[in-house]
Amino acid sequence: MQDAFVRLLLERSYAQITVREIVLVAGTGLGSFYEYFSGKEDLAKVCLHLRSKSLLLGIRGVTSSHAGQPLMQIAEAVVESQLQAHRERADEWGAHYLLERHYSTSQAYRKMFERFVDAWAAAIEQAADLPPDYPVRDAARVSQCILYGLLNHSYLATDSVPDLDLLRQRANTAISGYLNALRCAA
Repeated sequence: MQDAFVRLLLERSYAQITVREIVLVAGTGLGSFYEYFSGKEDLAKVCLHLRSKSLLLGIRGVTSSHAGQPLMQIAEAVVESQLQAHRERADEWGAHYLLERHYSTSQAYRKMFERFVDAWAAAIEQAADLPPDYPVRDAARVSQCILYGLLNHSYLATDSVPDLDLLRQRANTAISGYLNALRCAA
């Protein structure tokens, strides 16, 4: 049902989609839909949560696989993990970000944002070359702001899939510049 919902979002706006259309595309019945979801908004929130969770898992994977590497390599690996997720079903991310803007409460958004900051902080703390007084939380927060902002706005600003290689270059340049500035100040 989630895939059917996202496919329909690519064709028209959330307001134009009905539960009947979702179950028709999913090949299931209304009873099955309401067994899992209280309504269309509930399905939207589940879709947002699961997609965001997959992004978090990507960062956590970097944390375990890149422990002990230099900070810049870890940061670049985090960026790459997020871009890789955006390469898969690339056409769906614009709908995801638009849906997120309309149906995430401020509280839910803040909670999810803090999870991403926590994931970035865990990755940064694994760096072999981290100075003793490095402001990890600040570095994590700004890195997430940069990456999320670039991805979100790049998808929302156009009807086509953005150039992810260009986004990688821009994200790595901005994040490494900030992380290096913090290193010099520490």
